[in-house]
Amino acid sequence: MGPMIDDDITPVFLINGFLEAGKTEFLTFTMEQPYFQTEGKTLLIVCEEGEEEYDEELLADTRTSVVYVDSMKDISPERLTELELLYQPERVLIEWNGMWNQDEFRIPADWTIYQQITIIDMSTFDLYVKNMKSLLNAMVKGSELIICNRCDGIEDLERYKRMLMSMNTKCEIVFEDENGEIDEISEEDLPYDLSAEVVKIDKDAYGIWYIDCMDKPERYVGKTVEFTAMVLKSPEFPKNYFVPGRMAMTCCADDMTFLGYVCKSREARHLETRQWVTVRAKVAVEYWKDYGGEGPVLYAEEVVPAEPIEEVVQFG
Repeated sequence: MGPMIDDDITPVFLINGFLEAGKTEFLTFTMEQPYFQTEGKTLLIVCEEGEEEYDEELLADTRTSVVYVDSMKDISPERLTELELLYQPERVLIEWNGMWNQDEFRIPADWTIYQQITIIDMSTFDLYVKNMKSLLNAMVKGSELIICNRCDGIEDLERYKRMLMSMNTKCEIVFEDENGEIDEISEEDLPYDLSAEVVKIDKDAYGIWYIDCMDKPERYVGKTVEFTAMVLKSPEFPKNYFVPGRMAMTCCADDMTFLGYVCKSREARHLETRQWVTVRAKVAVEYWKDYGGEGPVLYAEEVVPAEPIEEVVQFG
């Protein structure tokens, strides 16, 4: 199950998603797996009752106690501490109610969210994006893994992937139909020509490029790209570096984020933050401390002043 967990800390596995997304099926499957077995007791907190029920035999075999809660008041840090004293679990599983705002969820100081997984039913995804984007955003932004099931007959999965990655660029996203996992979409569907000598990314394609380059950097290594963006500089950057990027709306107008990749350029010292430039640069993948690992690094061939782009980035 990954790294060893401190004995004084209670690990929490949080499974979220909207009603009937398949959370109970996923948790049942996981609890049956050999790798998930543990010697101690498990407490399963179910925040909404769906059509699927947990098998009594499985619960007994895995020493799992189930507690059903009807409101967020019943999972306050104080109430969770009471449940811990009552059940003495080695770990806690939570099946989250997608209609509760996860941003408001608080756990006891000696608990930690060890893993968070979002389950999405793609057949109803558009409905939730349209009406409940902030609730979706609250669930997705802290997840390590997003499982999108029931993808049968859904065309533009890449668009949905970009939408989810705009809320959380670090997560892994898996699409499944009734036959299992679906392969990724090909580069022919991108709105620019990756075989061109200079890959020109127009203003409407910036979000698509940013997410695709984050997701599949190997497609871009050694390619020369050209795009217009705003300059971000910081005293922490080495003198020849800046970040060209654009503002994107991940959830709602209040939730804006700056999307850009670090760029090395002789021009960097002459640039000012918030200035607009057109950048032509070669893409590499290298370790960069702000990425917390490897990521796209741009080597500028040319940086010239440009007209500002008023619109925020779209991912469609």
